[in-house]
Amino acid sequence: MSVLAAIAVLALLIVVHELGHFLAARLQGIRVNRFSIGFGPVLAKYQGKETEYAVRAFPLGGYVGFPDDDEDSPIPPDDPDLLRNRPILDRTIVISAGVIANLIFAYFLLVSQVATVGYPDIQYKPGVIVPQVMAKDLSVAAIAGIKEGDIVLSVNNQTLGASQDALINLRGTIQNSPEKPLNLTIKRGEESLNLTVTPERGADGKGKIGVVLSPNGEQIRRKADNVLKAFVLGADEFQRIAVLTVKGFWQLVSNFQENAQQVAGPVKIVEYGAAIARNDISNLIQFAALISINLAILNILPLPALDGGQLAFLLIEGIIGKPLPMKLQEGIMQTGLFLLLGLGVFLIVRDTVNLAVFQGLFQ
Repeated sequence: MSVLAAIAVLALLIVVHELGHFLAARLQGIRVNRFSIGFGPVLAKYQGKETEYAVRAFPLGGYVGFPDDDEDSPIPPDDPDLLRNRPILDRTIVISAGVIANLIFAYFLLVSQVATVGYPDIQYKPGVIVPQVMAKDLSVAAIAGIKEGDIVLSVNNQTLGASQDALINLRGTIQNSPEKPLNLTIKRGEESLNLTVTPERGADGKGKIGVVLSPNGEQIRRKADNVLKAFVLGADEFQRIAVLTVKGFWQLVSNFQENAQQVAGPVKIVEYGAAIARNDISNLIQFAALISINLAILNILPLPALDGGQLAFLLIEGIIGKPLPMKLQEGIMQTGLFLLLGLGVFLIVRDTVNLAVFQGLFQ
């Protein structure tokens, strides 16, 4: 059931995205002839008065089709209700509507979570916990006298306060100080200790001391007291997730080789979602919001076959005063779609092989 719940979440987010495009076109009187969830062979379809609604075999996304792209369409090429004959602003609204729909949907998901079950949060206390010391007799942390359960209160007289920045600051100081001694103030039970540890230089040139670090605090559920508070807290959580997502994409782009293995396909996303649903079904709402925001930000990137790529074409058209040749646009978009589908298939195969149930077959 948890796997089905995760798959249902992904399917719902795809529907929301494509519905954004569809409604933005229809509300402007723009003709739409296809509404498809997935790619490839048709599994089921329904022919409406003007639009064909279909579910296809490969659940790597979906698309809204326009008669502009159909050579056999009986609609005259100069029909004012064709997408390509509309002003740039109308087309921009249609293309960006999927991203906007995912962002709006994510926000209201978070508002509903805050208003009902609440979302998990940490009530921070001063310092950073050391839950585990690696290679207990050999690591520089162990040699310096650091033990599991210690709380680091300060580093080089810099206080680690009761906030999420404490962990970030301590980790950054360690990484930026290879082979340089650091003075730590440690709380161990009721005892306060001063220890000196010298991070060793890792293969990547960053300092490390051989410990696992965690925020110091207790898990709580933050829930709104009233409807207005739900919208405020929902907005705060939306902003937090959006900022972390943008930072994640930037880290992937700026250091692709190191972070490429963290890119997840549909199978891995379903696995994560299923684990969340098994452990706490209420957190499935936040998982859906997270994926919806990721889907929005991914689609707005100026890459071929994504919404951002089409918006880039419109931007060029606005600058030069005319659209790029249609054959050039189609060539770029088809190449992008081919690469995107190829990446999707690769991620599906890789993540499927790495599933626990398949790993057992090779042991």
